[in-house]
Amino acid sequence: MAQRALKSYQSPSKRLILMSTKSPDKSGLETETMKPLMVSSSNMEKSDIPLGGPPSQGSGYDEFVRQAMKLAFCFLGLQASYLTWGYMQELIMTTEFTPTARVPSGLFPSAAFCVFSNRFLAVIVAMICVKFRRDSFFEKNSAPAYAYTPCALSNTFSSWSQYKALRYVSFPVQTVFKSSKVIPVMIMGRLLQGTEYPFSQYMEAAFITTGVAIFSLASKSGDSEKTTNMTGLLLLLTYVSCDSFTSQYQNRLYNRYGKVNIDQYQMMLGVNISAIAITISGLILSGEIPIVYEFLWENPNVFQYNVITAITSATGQLFIYYTIKEFGPIVFTLIMTTRQMISICISSLLFGHTISLTALVGACMVFGMIFFQIRRKYMARGSS
Repeated sequence: MAQRALKSYQSPSKRLILMSTKSPDKSGLETETMKPLMVSSSNMEKSDIPLGGPPSQGSGYDEFVRQAMKLAFCFLGLQASYLTWGYMQELIMTTEFTPTARVPSGLFPSAAFCVFSNRFLAVIVAMICVKFRRDSFFEKNSAPAYAYTPCALSNTFSSWSQYKALRYVSFPVQTVFKSSKVIPVMIMGRLLQGTEYPFSQYMEAAFITTGVAIFSLASKSGDSEKTTNMTGLLLLLTYVSCDSFTSQYQNRLYNRYGKVNIDQYQMMLGVNISAIAITISGLILSGEIPIVYEFLWENPNVFQYNVITAITSATGQLFIYYTIKEFGPIVFTLIMTTRQMISICISSLLFGHTISLTALVGACMVFGMIFFQIRRKYMARGSS
């Protein structure tokens, strides 16, 4: 990962700010380059932190505009991808389509097929990226294929639980509940990597979990006005637990084999190939393949919805990697938190979910603490 340091050279009227960037070259060794960020007047406050990025031949204003346009591109790309993905996800799992002989309810019969369609396109995208960057699909991947299996298994179960939970809880409940995975992440980090966390982070996690609990218990599941039931909460717990294991196990693979030897696209390829094998096995053993085929034949628009979901899932992954690479995890987290809030509003308007005043208080607790954490990390990085 690139390491950056700011250096300034001041003249009587202007100050040139340079960024010293250490990044690995093709051989894996670190090289240092100086990149101009902006030219400013000498009375620029020390708290101003200019946007980073590649060197620009123009003025400081031109550089600022270029970085602002890049940030807008990342923001709009992430919002478009994941807002569409979330809408399609809820549309597929909650809409009553034309019934079939084997599915008289008209509800889409297989969450596993939704996971499979997402993974299938993700493999194609990952293969293209790996071939472009590494000029080989598997030869330059130092991790054996079986190393990705635990990660793929947890990733498959988390995605399946996420889809299946929409049968029992509303999308807003699911979205807010995802924020509580900070505690499982800390537990998995402790178990898998021996990571230690300060007491303040445990308190923040407990505060978020309290807000999630208030929101979940006070929410209603759409027009039926049924309270969130235990099956949905168990599925959401499965989701956050498996998803937390996935991220921590990926970090473990990076630490074991080195990020120089495994990049994000190789990780994406390895995990999704194993995930496809797992989902196909599940579809065969459960006997869902003929049921899904019959349902899609009777409801071809559902197949189109699955394709759109797979496309937006793949583009979302690419935007995640690009945003983190260009602006870092803090900006990315801010964008995704904003996306969660927008998605709750869209889901409530389009699918008629009721959010009570008590539930709104719980949501404000969750997102308020998340924004507080983002600000704390930003201030810590600025002071360092």
